[in-house]
Amino acid sequence: MAFFQYNNISIAGVASAVPTPRVEIESFIDRFGQEAVEKFSKMTGVKEFRKTLEHQTASDLGFVAAERLLTHKGINREEIGALVFIAHSVDYRRPATACVLHKRLGLSKDCAAFDIGLGCSATVYGLQVLGSMMANSDITKALLITGETLTKMVNPEDKSVAMLFGDGGSAVLLEKKENSPLKVLLRTDGTGYNAIIAPAGGYRNMNAVREDVLWPDGNIRNLYNTYMNGTDVFSFTISEVPAAICDFIEKTGEEPEKYDCFAFHQANQYISKQLAKKFKIPMEKMPLCIDRYGNTSAPAATIALCDRYGDVSGEKIKTMFCCFGVGLSWGVASATINTDDILPVTETDEVFLEGIINEPF
Repeated sequence: MAFFQYNNISIAGVASAVPTPRVEIESFIDRFGQEAVEKFSKMTGVKEFRKTLEHQTASDLGFVAAERLLTHKGINREEIGALVFIAHSVDYRRPATACVLHKRLGLSKDCAAFDIGLGCSATVYGLQVLGSMMANSDITKALLITGETLTKMVNPEDKSVAMLFGDGGSAVLLEKKENSPLKVLLRTDGTGYNAIIAPAGGYRNMNAVREDVLWPDGNIRNLYNTYMNGTDVFSFTISEVPAAICDFIEKTGEEPEKYDCFAFHQANQYISKQLAKKFKIPMEKMPLCIDRYGNTSAPAATIALCDRYGDVSGEKIKTMFCCFGVGLSWGVASATINTDDILPVTETDEVFLEGIINEPF
């Protein structure tokens, strides 16, 4: 079992950012019909989502979240010893987007910075990676930045995902602090690698045609668009995710009633309610924001946390994170967080103009 426990790593801050432009799913009625849109909204809970501007990226959203968090906390940037950026929506094929964020945030040359290519499970995997780095080094503070711009990767004619995904970014500040347990369980099932996939654009299939065609599932898309096998993903979610939560509970000896908050991936409203029902979690303890932000993948759990607790002060919440999806990859984590360190969701039109390179150097 890939279970990890660190006794001196705390979540010292959480911030999130979303693009300013809103897309109401009612705007898809002319395309998909009123009945299809209403049925989709009722099942998923999505009423609107945020969409990035043309040159706005996941790192722009993550930068805004991280900048606000560091400023709010009054952090000396020389103290940040590691920065990990987790996303599929990277700025470039190379270099690592973490290096771009390192520059923009003005971090020290003594800071390790790198990318991890994960989606929905980003938060739990990122907590483990940085927790391990910090526990085995002299690093006292680190940044986990996650983000996704899935609206750039879906076909607007694909009714299975066009109304589901939204864009967002988050930043989590980790800090060494005694008597601050961080526990993480991680799992993977690579046999489901093609359950959520954008088949073209990487080095396996670089030059695929971009023609939109009708796929066997009845949706229109091209090979550069995100495809999701909803049946396989749903089956995985209702079987493997509860099993991981059960194993985490058994390993930690901490029953659900001991938690104040369940910051779970915002896959869809139905799945969230099913998980809450299975573990007898009151819905007031499971923040949902998919209705306003859609499924944002990598930062979904942290956006939900900021949406719920961003304006709450003076509370310490024992939080269980559960993140699952593309990969297939999933995990569970727990930590106690002071709500004074959770900032409200920020809206932004920030774009790193220097990064838009359209001509040779």
